[in-house]
Amino acid sequence: MLIGLHDAERDHMPGKSFPNLALMKISAYRKARGDTVEWWNALFNRHYGAVYSSKVFDFTPENPYLPSGAIKGGTGYGLYVELPPEIDNLFPDYSLYPECDYAAGYLTRGCPNRCEWCVVSLKEGNIRPYADWRDIVRRDTKKLVLMDNNILASDYGVEQLAELADTDYRVDLNQGMDARLVTPEIADILTRVKWLKHIRFSCDRIPQIDAITNAAALLAERGVRPYRLFVYLLVTKDIDNAAYRVEQLKRLKNLSIYAQAERNGAKGIIPNAAQLEFARRYVYAGCYRKETWPEYRKRHKLEY
Repeated sequence: MLIGLHDAERDHMPGKSFPNLALMKISAYRKARGDTVEWWNALFNRHYGAVYSSKVFDFTPENPYLPSGAIKGGTGYGLYVELPPEIDNLFPDYSLYPECDYAAGYLTRGCPNRCEWCVVSLKEGNIRPYADWRDIVRRDTKKLVLMDNNILASDYGVEQLAELADTDYRVDLNQGMDARLVTPEIADILTRVKWLKHIRFSCDRIPQIDAITNAAALLAERGVRPYRLFVYLLVTKDIDNAAYRVEQLKRLKNLSIYAQAERNGAKGIIPNAAQLEFARRYVYAGCYRKETWPEYRKRHKLEY
């Protein structure tokens, strides 16, 4: 049987390189059954036994040419569509993304927090063990990208990180960790892990500033300089709140900030022009390093 796969984000993000984990597992499942798997394309005049479409973000437009019987999944299509265990437990088929030179996966799923802007706890429930790092890594690379949403909130997750710290795998945890959970013992582990890129934290509220400052101090005592830290910063319509957090975080010299304008299609939350200006131009372009948000607005004659 011929199977078609559709990565919705690739349609609208030409530079997208991160693989779709669900599609790779579906590919492994269908190939194990003897099926032929290829990328679905509306221009191909092909007869598919099944077409699977995965969409990660709810703001990614749907492809109007998908066949009516396409099997759709991913948070972008809805919160409660999950892979069945017999597919989810399979090792991904990385041949779908030949440019991907790392393993990707989760050690934990879920989150104990119920932040109003995040769907994780609603979709996945409380945090729980999900996989062992040995079952995620690839034989052909020492790079491992973890997508856990709140790994430090799980004793199991912390234990897994500690085990990885004793290996030669290079790790990137691409979600922001909760700095409030960084103790001296956790800082020891984070220092020993061989990071591919940065050590990432989140700063979505003003009270998190002190936690990040404390985590940075604990890491600095162990030789980790602020330039190795990266902070995801949520930007709601209260721009002054986000600007205050940026100014406080700037005290940690050379720390990197990535601002994300709040967006939640299910709740009708769409970022306004000021949020996008703040996130995309003021922060992403690095202007925050040399001027405050009011100075930036004045220089560009912005009324918002």
